Amino acid sequence: MDLYGRDLITTQEWDKWELEEALDLAARMKRDRFSPEFTSVLEHKTFFMFFYNPSVRTRQSFECAATELGGHAQFLEPKAMRLKTATTAGETVEDAARVMSRYAAGLGIRILEDKVPYYGAGCELIREYAHWADIPVSSMADDRFHPFQGLADIMGWAEWYGGGPGRPDYRALEGKKMVLTWAQGALARSWCSVQEALLIASRFGMNVTVARPDGYDLDPEVIAWTRQNCEENGTTFEVTNDPLASMDGAHVVYARNWMSPNAYQDGEFKKQQEVERSLKISGWRLDAVKMGRTDNAIFTHPMPVDRSNEVTDEVASGPRSAIYDIAENRLHVQKAVMALTMGNI
Repeated sequence: MDLYGRDLITTQEWDKWELEEALDLAARMKRDRFSPEFTSVLEHKTFFMFFYNPSVRTRQSFECAATELGGHAQFLEPKAMRLKTATTAGETVEDAARVMSRYAAGLGIRILEDKVPYYGAGCELIREYAHWADIPVSSMADDRFHPFQGLADIMGWAEWYGGGPGRPDYRALEGKKMVLTWAQGALARSWCSVQEALLIASRFGMNVTVARPDGYDLDPEVIAWTRQNCEENGTTFEVTNDPLASMDGAHVVYARNWMSPNAYQDGEFKKQQEVERSLKISGWRLDAVKMGRTDNAIFTHPMPVDRSNEVTDEVASGPRSAIYDIAENRLHVQKAVMALTMGNI
């Protein structure tokens, strides 16, 4: 298999065997983290990290990944670059992407809901960079997709139902129920992480349930892809507005706040309105009572967790919480994809 030079904007655009190849390499890298087999894969190569939005785990994990592969990750942000925008003169995406391609071996871009004028604009920008660049371009999270989070999620779930850290069993997830439930929250989050979870779970043969209040539907195209993935695997896909019954028989529970489809008005993200609306909706906090209806499910979340709003501490820090394992897996799946798309592995 040759993934050298491939872009990664959503897992849905990679064949399943390509995802499996990356995940298998990630598990090897986790089991033998500093093996000489991997420590020079990106020797003398630079990965550009272009951040429109700040991050904790994303910057840390990508910088660690590049270092552990023998390369270098360079932090970039638009305020330090003279780029053309709708209101200012500067360098076009074409010119920036072509020049970056002469310097680096890969480019990652992170652009979320509050840095774009409408839903999908962030993903569109990443695709424009990918169009002009001669190096692989990856989404480090945009307003539609978060592929590295999706890979870390599925790896973590497969470790919990498999052989433990570094020994995932993806066959063990087939037929298991993953519930994605909306939750109250004060952060007005974009759809990227939850949508990637739907796509990756349905690709790997899980039954998928989305539980959300009325008025919180996700991207219709992503829902259609998820439904199609489930049909191809002979599994079920359900959307419900019942936060209790949806938990029955679940094996993985993903509770997270996300914005409504009306979050953008007149080219602006109305965060405060979204937060106020969210906090008025009761009954959508994940707690031990709801988890008690599951089949001893694990709790999953991409972090940061909005504790006491999205989920209680009892669940988030409980014995069936997978959040730290999945956060760790961001490092390993990113190393694997970087090695396969940028390196000589």
